[in-house]
Amino acid sequence: MKSPLLYTKASSKEDLIGILELQRKYLLSNLGVSTISTQGFLTVKHSLKDLTNLNAIEQHVICKKNNTVIAYILAMTSLSKNSIPILRPMFAVFNKIIYQDKPISAYTYLVVGQVCVAEQHRGKGVFESCYAFYKRIYKGFYDFVITEIASNNLRSLRAHNKIGFEEIYTYVSSYEQEWIVVLWQW
Repeated sequence: MKSPLLYTKASSKEDLIGILELQRKYLLSNLGVSTISTQGFLTVKHSLKDLTNLNAIEQHVICKKNNTVIAYILAMTSLSKNSIPILRPMFAVFNKIIYQDKPISAYTYLVVGQVCVAEQHRGKGVFESCYAFYKRIYKGFYDFVITEIASNNLRSLRAHNKIGFEEIYTYVSSYEQEWIVVLWQW
């Protein structure tokens, strides 16, 4: 019998540790060139303290199979803009972007801090189902969800486009990485 998938909010230390274990497998620094180009990658490495602090503001979404985290979407808000130093420039860029005649900072928005699906569960609707759950629990509280994706992370760009994210801005960071800011108006 096939084990069901459970889509839920991260609610325990074990859930957060599960996120970190999955994250570690797909960090850019831990992957080979061919995996990076075909499977995508994660840029930011979080600590348990980081995830705990972020989760206290807005809970992360996880998908579990047999009590193991197989996918996650990290949740961040403008309240957490100073929590992860490497992401401060992203929030600064958000303050410069005009969307529908208003600066992003004029909206109540949710930020996808990071999203990951274990390789063996990709292409099976887990990504889409995680975002459907994310939308269901947060839509009533936020105008939209926004994030940035490295321009060379083609798998992630395609997957987010398929969900309905639109590209609204592109910039090059101080360390020469091109980023594409995407927004999902729900």
